Amino acid sequence: MSGAAERATETFVAEHRTEPESVWSAPGRVNLIGEHTDYNDGYVFPFALPHRTAVAARRRTDGKLSVTSLDADGSPQRGGTVSIDELTPGALPGWASYPAGVTWVLRKAGIQLPGADLVIAGDVPTGAGLSSSAALECATALALLDTADRPADGPDGPELSEVAHWTCRAENDFVGAPTGLLDQTASLRCRAAHALFFDVRSGETEQVPFDAAGSGLEILVIDTRVNHSHSESGYGDRRNGCEEACALLGVSALRDITAAGLDGALDALPERLRPLVRHVVTENDRVLRTLERLRSGALTEVGELLTASHASLRDDYRVSCPELDLAVETALRAGALGARMTGGGFGGSAIALVPSHERERTEREITEAFERNGSRAPRLFTAVPSAGAAREPRS
Repeated sequence: MSGAAERATETFVAEHRTEPESVWSAPGRVNLIGEHTDYNDGYVFPFALPHRTAVAARRRTDGKLSVTSLDADGSPQRGGTVSIDELTPGALPGWASYPAGVTWVLRKAGIQLPGADLVIAGDVPTGAGLSSSAALECATALALLDTADRPADGPDGPELSEVAHWTCRAENDFVGAPTGLLDQTASLRCRAAHALFFDVRSGETEQVPFDAAGSGLEILVIDTRVNHSHSESGYGDRRNGCEEACALLGVSALRDITAAGLDGALDALPERLRPLVRHVVTENDRVLRTLERLRSGALTEVGELLTASHASLRDDYRVSCPELDLAVETALRAGALGARMTGGGFGGSAIALVPSHERERTEREITEAFERNGSRAPRLFTAVPSAGAAREPRS
């Protein structure tokens, strides 16, 4: 049982004076490459982190949902109790809106929920662009499906792709964050020691072996500790711009514009939309080239694509920030083979492909650069591709 699951179980017993019926957990993720392509029907390439969010659950018989979460200091934060039939966006504020949103979507999908007590604990850094919200949504969905006798690992349970769509809808329509399918799909479907190539349009996936250590490399995550929020940032503006460009170009999604057809498409657009389209089209191409290199075991050749992705996100999509740029630039100067921001942007984390023998020096130089800049000290750790969402074993 993971540490998050143990904490959720212990708190559940303290809060409800009984054991939970089940505990489910889901991981955060790092997106190796493929940013802002998911809601454009494109390609993404994430892998799961070892950091997880766990939800301990026990069914009720009164049709009500109660939610409790462990704070960073281990204190229980009670999100309230609400009738599932009366759930509407805004019914529960703050973090509680995520499990409430998942409950709302499952009910609308025809899942007969008897009510549930949920206790949540996790160690996915929040606001770091590592999909803490998706981890919470996915673990909640799996726990609630279990209380409805529709567990995702059972014969009558839904496909994980369907769960991904449900949890994405919860974030879009209930929480109000216009994200795509990347985060939820990664949290649900990634495997240990692999990166997940995901074609958002077709739904096809490929588990690609990803052994950085075997190549003498590490993926260093640099959490700038600059918080972001998709529902409050310019994320929605970028998505709206992409949709406007599609309407002008007469395509259903920017996925339909190929690298070879990019120049012609840009000529047909007003200047303000060209950078958005250029990023999405070239980013899709970078994902496909990354896939080719990983299939052939050429991990050391992926670095240049990561760095090109960051330049595109910084200059064309304009979702970087000074701290992310500082992290990337410092990592590259310290000898990283490539580096880029990861996640939606406006803060959060960067990743760097670093030779293992250079990791400590790279970490030191990044920390010193942030100190000289007067920025908050970054949080640094090595990302190891880990398992996706699952039922936790009994302790």
